[in-house]
Amino acid sequence: MNCATLTLTERDSTLLQEAYHALCANLLFSNQECTVIAVTSCEKGEGKTTVCLNLAKNLAELGKRVLVMDADLRSSVMADRNASLSAAVGLSELLNGQCSLDDCLYTTQHQKLQLLFAGKRPPNPMELLNGNRFRVLMTELRNQYDYVLVDTPPFGAMFDAAVIAAHCDGAILVIGDRSVGRKRAQAVVAQLEKCCKLLGVVRNHTGKGRNFRAGAAHLAD
Repeated sequence: MNCATLTLTERDSTLLQEAYHALCANLLFSNQECTVIAVTSCEKGEGKTTVCLNLAKNLAELGKRVLVMDADLRSSVMADRNASLSAAVGLSELLNGQCSLDDCLYTTQHQKLQLLFAGKRPPNPMELLNGNRFRVLMTELRNQYDYVLVDTPPFGAMFDAAVIAAHCDGAILVIGDRSVGRKRAQAVVAQLEKCCKLLGVVRNHTGKGRNFRAGAAHLAD
C-alpha cells in the first residue's frame, strides 16, 4: 500500500483541538448510524477539507478505522495542500478502471487513517460519479471502515456534490463565518436535505485575526 505524510495546515492551539474533539464527540454520540459522511460547504474557501481531515484524525486516534475520500474531481486541493505528494493516483483512475482500490489507498502517519485522493482531473467527472463503479465502491468502503469521510465539491457550486451526497448516510455542512449569507446557507441546506440527512453544521473561521477556531457542530438527535 502507498504511504503519504498528512500535513494539517491549522495552527496547533488548545482551543482548536478542543473544538475538533467536541465535533468528534458530537458525531460519536449523536445516535446516528452513519458510516459514510459527506463533508461539504456552500462555497470554496470555507475550510471543509481541513475540517474533514482533522475530524478523521480525531476519529482514528480513538481507534476507529477511517478513510478520507477526496471526491472533488474538478478542483481538488487535498493532495497539493495536505499531503506529501501532489500527483497521487486516486478516485478518477479507480472509477475509470485504470487501477484497483488497493493501488489508490494511502496510509498515513496516523494509525487507522487512510486516504483516497481524487487523482487526475477527468474529462467526465459527472459521468464517473453517476456510474455503477462509484455505487459499488461506496458499498465496498462501507463494509471496510468504521467511518468514510467524503470531501465533496462545494454544494452550492457543482451538482457533483448532490450526486455524491445521495450515496452517503449523512452530511456535515461547513460554513465560513461571515463568508456566506443567511439566505444562501438556507438554500444550500434545503438542497442538501433532498439528497441525504443533514447531521449538523460547523461554523468555521470564527476566531479573531488569523486564529482559526472550529465552531461546535449541532448534530441531529
